[in-house]
Amino acid sequence: MEFLDLPPMLGAAGSVRLPGSKSISNRVLLLAALAEGETDIRDLLASDDVERMLEALSALGIEWSGAEEANRYRVRGVGGPFPVKRAELFLGNAGTAFRPLTAALALSAGEYRLSGVPRMHERPIGDLVDALRQLGADISCLGNEGYPPLLVRPASLRAGGVVRVRGDVSSQFLTALLMALPLSGVETTVEVVGELISRPYIAITLELMARFGVRVEREDWSRFVVPGGVRYRSPGTVFVEGDASSASYFLAAGAIGGGPVRVEGVGVNSIQGDVRFAEALAQLGARVAMGDNWIEARAPAEGRLKAFDLDLNHIPDAAMTLAVAALFADGPCRLRNIASWRVKETDRIAAMATELRKVGAEVEEGADYLRVTPPPRLCPAAIDTYDDHRMAMCFSLVSLGGCRVRINDPKCVNKTFPGYFRAFAQVVRPVPVIAIDGPSASGKGTVAAEVAAALGWHHLDSGSLYRLVAHAATRAGIALGDEPRLAALAACLPARFEGGRILLDGEDVGDAIRSEACSAGASKVAVLPAVRAALFDRQRDYRAAPGLVAEGRDMGSVIFPDSALKIFLTASAEARAERRYKQLIEKGLAASMIDLLQDLRERDARDAARTVAPLQQLPDAVLLDTTSMGVAQAVAFVLDLARERGLEIRG
Repeated sequence: MEFLDLPPMLGAAGSVRLPGSKSISNRVLLLAALAEGETDIRDLLASDDVERMLEALSALGIEWSGAEEANRYRVRGVGGPFPVKRAELFLGNAGTAFRPLTAALALSAGEYRLSGVPRMHERPIGDLVDALRQLGADISCLGNEGYPPLLVRPASLRAGGVVRVRGDVSSQFLTALLMALPLSGVETTVEVVGELISRPYIAITLELMARFGVRVEREDWSRFVVPGGVRYRSPGTVFVEGDASSASYFLAAGAIGGGPVRVEGVGVNSIQGDVRFAEALAQLGARVAMGDNWIEARAPAEGRLKAFDLDLNHIPDAAMTLAVAALFADGPCRLRNIASWRVKETDRIAAMATELRKVGAEVEEGADYLRVTPPPRLCPAAIDTYDDHRMAMCFSLVSLGGCRVRINDPKCVNKTFPGYFRAFAQVVRPVPVIAIDGPSASGKGTVAAEVAAALGWHHLDSGSLYRLVAHAATRAGIALGDEPRLAALAACLPARFEGGRILLDGEDVGDAIRSEACSAGASKVAVLPAVRAALFDRQRDYRAAPGLVAEGRDMGSVIFPDSALKIFLTASAEARAERRYKQLIEKGLAASMIDLLQDLRERDARDAARTVAPLQQLPDAVLLDTTSMGVAQAVAFVLDLARERGLEIRG
């Protein structure tokens, strides 16, 4: 499975231009296809869902032209039902294409087969099918009754009258009916049975129908009258607003990560209900501002986001972002009236509960609610996304809690926002890392420790970790061949590196781990794959605010390839042998310069010849030769480079 690793972030600030709204894009495409005249559509969303709609329109005889790069399309409408009377349509997992097309095809007097991915075949459509059958439509469910795939056959439709449709499962059923009914040519009344959820999405539908010349009379949110004898007419040019649901991730990033983060393309005059996400953020204490075409969010003036208990029926998609924002609140949070999550791209209530627990939250899951209690500290986790774009985008925010997070199947964002992770990277600030590598006895450990102290950053002496695992295992009575227990120990190794000392559970074990017995033990545990994998993640966990200086093999190439600064610290073999000789003599240990020099040269040759991660200067690493340089000079050299790279220098 493909994945994307996001490092812990220091904060978020900046601006993002939003992609076009998915809901508006597919509605406009369908209305333009059914309208008289040509429609010029600007800022159309480039995504999988829109591609499925465009493919379907081509198969149904609609001529369109355009370029994804320019986000500009021209659609030649047919002024009524689709001209092609037999077609097979594959619509992926695009509910905003599948539901409206089903209704329009039922009124087009042709034979059509509609199918999608397996998850689409699990998403209910029975309420829409029942409503269309009330008009006399001939629709068969080819698998389970009430679910796709569907077969639509020509039928004699009953003109006018009253059609009833449930409103408490998905607002897309009502949207589909309303957009298709002008094709019947007679006045028809749609009565909603039960509570109508997601009303703002119906408001989008009514607004767009009006732009194309069909005004629907609405009585409260329970009765809609579609006039007879009307046709859609192109308004000429339609601009697609930026996607308000997508705005929620960046606004939340500003509220969590300090901000300000501004989204452009949607504002106070938006026809999308999800702009009310900004109101919800304000209730949590975030500082929110809005203009005609932008919204901006900052963190609360003081403290964390406030705990909340909100009815979120009106913003079901954007509400998912609040479920992750709850991780950063000052107490338990409750999201209510979100039953529609169960019939989306995945069962979002169940999926959200599962993944929030992975990062440490306590979650109570109900039929139509979630209660989220934030943990004292977020836990690193690999997030499964269930082929659901919103799961991937929501959980990117976990990284703002100073916690690394892995997003599995990140390409699922292509459904609505293919460039999401690039846009996210533009506004977040990763915890910086300085990676220092080099040959044995080059002094990289001493330099790294002093650079970390000067910066006030954390320090990682990666070369000591296998020794620490062996030492900790021996103390705990764990056999050095017990791979599962050793891996578990390595994953949460309580080791710190401070002021040149190596601490295990607070105890200085620097001398103990350099014993011959510990060296032999380190060699045994180092060959165990599970231990190596556990220490890979454990090393990455040392990356924490305000920054990390990591020294050792593979730091800049494998563990932290995005390091803000990479140093390859070296010295001649003779200089390194002399330094090692002095260290040993100062400790009262016997030493031979000839033997030390030979040992270093042999080790250099072995390290350079390794098939996996050989010792070499990375192309983006700065060479620091300390042959004729003292420690203070080397430290000053690194600090100067850090200052040039914009890394914070204490004092």
